[in-house]
Amino acid sequence: MSNISEINKDTFWELIAQAKEQCGQDQDAFCQWLEDRLIEMGPEQALNFDYAAFAYRAAAYKYGLWSAASVMLDGCTDDGFTDFRGWLIAQGRDVYMAALKDPDSLADVPVYGDCCFETICYVGNYAYEELTGRNTYEDFDPAVSRAWSEKIEPDIVYGEGIGYPYTWSETAAYLPKLCAKYLTPEELAQRIKQRDDTWNLTNPEIKMVRATEKKSKKIKKDRGDSR
Repeated sequence: MSNISEINKDTFWELIAQAKEQCGQDQDAFCQWLEDRLIEMGPEQALNFDYAAFAYRAAAYKYGLWSAASVMLDGCTDDGFTDFRGWLIAQGRDVYMAALKDPDSLADVPVYGDCCFETICYVGNYAYEELTGRNTYEDFDPAVSRAWSEKIEPDIVYGEGIGYPYTWSETAAYLPKLCAKYLTPEELAQRIKQRDDTWNLTNPEIKMVRATEKKSKKIKKDRGDSR
């Protein structure tokens, strides 16, 4: 049993920590434990959990973190990055916040479940549907969702360069610990040789962020500065 009766940005993480303590790496048990606790709290709190999970997953949508996922997963699709961000949330507040400040910190985090945890971001919906017969998408309020994003924003410190989509050769400098842990020098060299830039260069968003976001200071241009 949990002593939490209301979901806010602090109790969200407390509930995640309790689930991790109770269930460890068993993702099915983890989600079932969370769902049971949310059902006990009632539909309003189940909906709050859903908003919180959505806000934290959205806040982690950063290309530098996607590069980290690509190293850890040997490539990472759009759906894979969604599941990776669910896995990141399941590691708890400290790991989550550290990864947004420096994705290379994930080199020190034990890996399980292929770094994917899709269902954790839907557990609020499962509880809400069980309680009301409706899903959270039907009762989604954009204003409430924006309010949740604003609530969590002051707690998040993004590392410099986390918004830039790096090539493989740049990733080697941006994420040295992760690359050393998950790739041999030969594997990294092969990726650089085969297709150094794996992003969709026709995507307007990629074009925009490459024009506006600065690279990490770890990435040096020939003339000695970074962009």
